[in-house]
Amino acid sequence: MKKVFLALLALVATTGTASAQVEIGLKVSPTITSLRAESTSKNNFVSDGSQIGFSGGLVVDYFFGENYAFSTGLELAGKGGTIRYTDYQNNGGGNGNPVPVSMKISTQYLQVPLSVKLFTNEIAPATRLYFQVGGSLNVPIGTRIDGSKFYKDPVTGTENKASDYIYFFDADALVAAGAEYTLGKSTKLFAGLGYHRGLVDIDHYFERKREFSDVTIKNSSFGLDLGIKF
Repeated sequence: MKKVFLALLALVATTGTASAQVEIGLKVSPTITSLRAESTSKNNFVSDGSQIGFSGGLVVDYFFGENYAFSTGLELAGKGGTIRYTDYQNNGGGNGNPVPVSMKISTQYLQVPLSVKLFTNEIAPATRLYFQVGGSLNVPIGTRIDGSKFYKDPVTGTENKASDYIYFFDADALVAAGAEYTLGKSTKLFAGLGYHRGLVDIDHYFERKREFSDVTIKNSSFGLDLGIKF
């Protein structure tokens, strides 16, 4: 993924400035988010439900051709979901009483998309379709578990900050498609569907502090993108 981002940046940098055009706008995206969880059968981590999220922020499209743009920006994105796993009263030794645990994790991220948008010619007056592919780099700025900034492990009784459960960095693969409508000389409305698939294991607690084996937790979100460019 890093090589792809560098290739995109190099493509933009080497494109002639004569055809360059920058469009800046704002967007909002109601989303459905979830966590993809897995582990060995001993602890049996699984996804146990999605939640409604919301993202929005600045959109910057840098055109290096009439129908091609490098798309980035800065967004605030809510992600998370509910996971379920099995713990044991003897601190994970495997021969104690099994304890089913469910936890709802909600995290706010600062998100920077790095992608390419491909536009069709007009399919109707002032209307074009677009297709977007790339990724995003994400930094968590706040986490709650079961609605609280602190969470007590139900087996060990240890209380930690909810943010201690989440890795300090995340990255997504991004695909999206939609339509853009030109209202005037520079004002455009757009609407589309986007999917972010987390690439980074965000678990920062279970393997490191509880010594669980092969726990993986990743973000996913599917949203409706609505925006305006000026």
